[in-house]
Amino acid sequence: MSNLINASISQHYHERTKYAPETLAANNRGLDWNTQPLPYKEYKLGKVYDLKIYLNEEIQVEQDGLLASGWQRLSHLLFCSYGLTARVPTMTGESIYLRAAPSAGGLYPAEVYLISGGTPILPTGLYNYQPQSHSLIHFWEDNGVWEALLAGCLGNPIIEQTRLAIATTAIFYRSAWRYQDRAYRRIFLDAGHLLANIELASALNGYRPYLVGGFDDEAINQLLYLDVSQEGAIAIVPLLDVVEDEGEIPTVPTAISSQTITEYPYIPDGDLLEYLHLATQIDATEIELQSVADLPEPLPTEDIEADKYNFPFCTKISTVTSPIDWHENLEGLENTILRRRSTRAYSGGDLELSELNALLDFTYQPHHYGEQHLFPNPDYFDLDLIETFLAVSGVSGLEEGCYYYAPKAQELRQIRFKKFRQELHYLCLGQDLGRDAAVVLFHTTDLSKAVAKYGDRAYRYLHMDAGHLGQKLNLAAIHLGIGASGIGGFFDDQVNEVLGIPVDEAVVYITTLGRPAYSY
Repeated sequence: MSNLINASISQHYHERTKYAPETLAANNRGLDWNTQPLPYKEYKLGKVYDLKIYLNEEIQVEQDGLLASGWQRLSHLLFCSYGLTARVPTMTGESIYLRAAPSAGGLYPAEVYLISGGTPILPTGLYNYQPQSHSLIHFWEDNGVWEALLAGCLGNPIIEQTRLAIATTAIFYRSAWRYQDRAYRRIFLDAGHLLANIELASALNGYRPYLVGGFDDEAINQLLYLDVSQEGAIAIVPLLDVVEDEGEIPTVPTAISSQTITEYPYIPDGDLLEYLHLATQIDATEIELQSVADLPEPLPTEDIEADKYNFPFCTKISTVTSPIDWHENLEGLENTILRRRSTRAYSGGDLELSELNALLDFTYQPHHYGEQHLFPNPDYFDLDLIETFLAVSGVSGLEEGCYYYAPKAQELRQIRFKKFRQELHYLCLGQDLGRDAAVVLFHTTDLSKAVAKYGDRAYRYLHMDAGHLGQKLNLAAIHLGIGASGIGGFFDDQVNEVLGIPVDEAVVYITTLGRPAYSY
């Protein structure tokens, strides 16, 4: 474990939850399957709105006209964001249900709520999305919910422009049951997967989502009637109808700072997750912030016009390519979201450089997709804090080795010549996915700079942004017939040592890419 002087609680948490060869076996414990939590939240009371009937567009439009059109948009948005998309039988006779957004271990810690200030189809109040039945349950009706949302989001002016918002929350034990304290990382990666789906599903259904990561946690938790001993609000996503001129929408920061906590007691194993979550909350009174209008301009992380690393004398390979064609009305994108699966095994075969370039283009160059009616400037928290490195083992036209991806220059910059297959197998905790993938992609960050910019809440933002990018890689890969799978468990420090990644870059997420060993 690194010895950090004056480390903030998020840096301390990151160090404490690193996997290392000498400690991994001791940290592993058998799972008590009798205590596995349900991946669904139940409400005993409330009016149920069945959304399944609105998945058949033609019948409902003919019957109900414009009103049904609104229901269809909402039904498709939720289904493509977090709906059940497959049933997998198990040896016990029970089934596992997969969703549109991937989740570590299939545990699905996220919950999705709708907050309505009163729309043509949704009366004022709070709604929980029930993926198991593809329905909404209206569990609280109160004309004051929208004003409470606006206050909890510190007067965010985007919320004033609409009457509908998604709130994502997390039930921590669903993931901690398996991953213990390190689950906090995976929960926010999963939240990022979900946010990517919300972004893309919104484009499919005529909504423009805006991301709000800076809010008064206690106020939003109270608004949603969350049991704060078990769950917490993660992100707010106001939904506007798509407009031609986004210039009329105010520009508001998606991320605001929390406090940076550098004095804390000894925290025993098992309590780290809860302690960190409380420490990353924003209390508007503590930071003397009444409105987002009072926020100072955030300090730039780096020269935002240039990529962070430009290694001298390295080989540079252009990644400029034609955008992926998602077909008329983005039909290919919707189909891909609904059939996406995490790849379980790779054949070890090579990818083409053109395929890798296409994956990078869709993930990092959204402005290339405006003509296909995707959002050219989708919301993230702060992508200037996320860097991308690739360990290449099998790409035709690329030497094996480690590369830095420079998204602004659209090029790969080689930083190490080496064959990594066996070492990747080791770094990914002996998972064959690491050994057999053609490319293993690493999202990293300089955690100290992130904390300096956003306080300890930066830890949330970093993982959600990495998950958001990872889900776009997943979808582009599946569309092109390439396998993809995210990995949240790895030997943290050894990744930097083996690959030659700068030591200041903390690994946040890994995505493996390659030829699938079998078709789905």
